[in-house]
Amino acid sequence: MPIREFRMADYSSVMALWQDAGLELNPSDSFEGLQKKLERDPDLFLVVEEDGQILGALLAGYDGRRGWLYHMAIHPFGQGQGWGKRMMEELEARLRAKGCQKLNLLVEPSYSGAQDFFERLGYRRDELIFMEKWLGG
Repeated sequence: MPIREFRMADYSSVMALWQDAGLELNPSDSFEGLQKKLERDPDLFLVVEEDGQILGALLAGYDGRRGWLYHMAIHPFGQGQGWGKRMMEELEARLRAKGCQKLNLLVEPSYSGAQDFFERLGYRRDELIFMEKWLGG
């Protein structure tokens, strides 16, 4: 199961994977938005590819203090086979190499099974109030 960095040629396949998984995508997930992401830390946008097909993808970032996992999905074919765990281990290793000591993530309530998956990897729930404001453009 080769893990590699995302390329813009993967955009349509990754968007389809995330949409099929039920992730709520937003304007920052546009083609242009992800091009900007790749300018900052392309090494934190990973995909699993097998026989030319994207079967897993995660998008993360590092702000110099904390790591954030924004999106992650594994094709149903690969679920339960350790692909997600391997992708998370790769992400954590890359963040550690940058000096990151903590990785945060948000789980959408509609994304069934995700909370259990992350708990098995050692992540714990923290009761916070999430707030956001879209700044436009």
